[in-house]
Amino acid sequence: MFRKVLIANRGEIALRVIRACRELGVGTVAVHSEADAASLHVRFADESVCIGPSDPAQSYRNIPNILSAAEITGADAVHPGYGFLAENSYFADVCESAGIKFIGPLPECISLMGDKAKARDLMAKNGVPIIPGSEGIITNVEEGFEVARKIGYPVIIKAVAGGGGRGMRVVHEEPAFSDAFHAAQSEAGSAFGNDGVYLEKFFIEPRHIEIQVLADDKGKMIYFPERDCSIQRRHQKLVEESPSPVVDDRLRRELGRAATAAVTASHYVNAGTVEFLLDRDHNFYFIEMNTRIQVEHPISECVTGIDLIKEQIKIAAGKPLALKQSQVKLNGHSFECRVNAESPETFTPCPGKISAFHVPGGPGIRVDSASYMGSVITPYYDSLVAKLIVHAGTRDEAISKMNGALTEFVIEGIDTSLPLHKKIFNDPSFIKGRFSTTFLDHFLADLKK
Repeated sequence: MFRKVLIANRGEIALRVIRACRELGVGTVAVHSEADAASLHVRFADESVCIGPSDPAQSYRNIPNILSAAEITGADAVHPGYGFLAENSYFADVCESAGIKFIGPLPECISLMGDKAKARDLMAKNGVPIIPGSEGIITNVEEGFEVARKIGYPVIIKAVAGGGGRGMRVVHEEPAFSDAFHAAQSEAGSAFGNDGVYLEKFFIEPRHIEIQVLADDKGKMIYFPERDCSIQRRHQKLVEESPSPVVDDRLRRELGRAATAAVTASHYVNAGTVEFLLDRDHNFYFIEMNTRIQVEHPISECVTGIDLIKEQIKIAAGKPLALKQSQVKLNGHSFECRVNAESPETFTPCPGKISAFHVPGGPGIRVDSASYMGSVITPYYDSLVAKLIVHAGTRDEAISKMNGALTEFVIEGIDTSLPLHKKIFNDPSFIKGRFSTTFLDHFLADLKK
């Protein structure tokens, strides 16, 4: 086992990794920007190092400073969390070159699955269903026209190196294609330094379903019950649940087989998530693979009782995966609400000082957060304030428990998404499990009427 792990991240995920390391008897090093000097991950780690000013490019994305922090503290491993450098193959490669274990997949695997066109091609060659679309990067508008006509409108233009909804445009009719193509290219180039885009068929009212996987370097792997992440706005998830209300045991096994095929094809090691689109006829298609731990990993932990962060660390330390697929049993239902510092009506970010902070408690209620009364939500980083997670025996019971927890959750001094979450969990369509990735658009439009 590692002696000391440096957490190259901040906020709630840094605290989550610290807790897992503590339970494994592993020392921890927190890195922080000047803006985060008083943060909880700094307070609760065994050691801490300031790695730069508030700007993420000069601190949490500053590879030389992070490696220097690892070297001076004697850390023998780095956990990247999610965001920042978590899916940066260069960072993973530099860590390994410096003799510091990167807790995640190999650099070449990050590069492969980060290139969505190559990942899609790999999946197709290995029997994983893919969405109809271009065979690779579309280099010009004329080529795009040809593919779009072949697969039929609507289509979606997606950045090869994309994420978070950037470099992505939906086109419903051919006259709008040219402008959308150039806009997607431009946005992709600005956001990712790579203006490559590809084309896929766009489905009406699909669901976003994902499968968590764990794989060791001995060839053993397991998959978890699906997570339904369809409640999202502009491709940013707001509510997640496990299991999905529309996935039965047969479909769950099929999704699991496809996810394990993706793991095998990519020679994947550590924790990852294979994301699928599920159409109205319950056909599923590969979207992408996230080569890191997900924000929503707690709901998978709740319904299986398996600590994903601890498993990540053990796999990275070379330990064989001790779990068998038969041991991954679905137990009850879990929801996660991402509570963000933003207006619940306009989604405008709302940084500021938290003047009151009271979290709900009780059996089956979990709050993952690095916030507290008096802490400051800065404008420099992600607006996530807390993740509110509930677990109960059935979906109806979990909805009831979440409603109670949302009522007890008090955050004052800043605007948050809590009021919106309360409305969602009282919506008849949501309660019946009748929703898709377009749910929030319709829901918000109805609220304004």
